[in-house]
Amino acid sequence: MSRNMLNPTQEVASATSDPLSAEIGALTSLDLHELRVRWRKLFRTQAPPHLSRALLLRIIAYKIQAKALGDLDRDTARFLERLGRQQAADKKKRAIPPVPQPTSIKPGTLLVREHDGIVHQVIVLENGFAWNSTPYKSLSEIARAITGTNWNGPRFFGLRDKAKAAIGAVGGQP
Repeated sequence: MSRNMLNPTQEVASATSDPLSAEIGALTSLDLHELRVRWRKLFRTQAPPHLSRALLLRIIAYKIQAKALGDLDRDTARFLERLGRQQAADKKKRAIPPVPQPTSIKPGTLLVREHDGIVHQVIVLENGFAWNSTPYKSLSEIARAITGTNWNGPRFFGLRDKAKAAIGAVGGQP
C-alpha cells in the first residue's frame, strides 16, 4: 500500500515532487461539496449522501491511486469479496440475544384503560401481562387486541406520557 492511500491528508508542500502525491494532497483543501463533485467525475455517479468528508476523501484518494498505479488484481479482489460474504454469513449465524426491555412496573400492578366506553384491566405478571385471563408478552399486543390497530402499548396505557411528565417535573420543565 502506498503511504498516500494510508494518509491522504499529508501536506501539499511535501507532495509537490510527485504529481500523484500532489493531486492526493490537494484533496485536503476541498470542502464536502467539492469532494462530491470530484466523486461524480471519478465514479460517474452521485456520492452516497451518508459518507463523511473524511471517508469521501479516502475513497477518492484510493480511486486516484488505483487509476494511476493499478487497482487490485482479480484474484485479490475475488478473495476479498469471498471473505466479505463469509463474514456476513457468519454474522447472520450468530444470534443476537434480545435486549431486555427496562420496566419499572412491578408484577401485580393493575393497569386500567378505558377504550370505546369499556374499561380494560391488565395485570402485570413476572414475565408479561394478562388481559381477560389471557397471557400476553407485551402491552402492545394487548393494545392491538383491544383497538384492532397497531398501538405502542406503554403509550396506550399512559405509561410513556407519565414517565415523560415525571422527568419534565423533576428537571424543572413544565
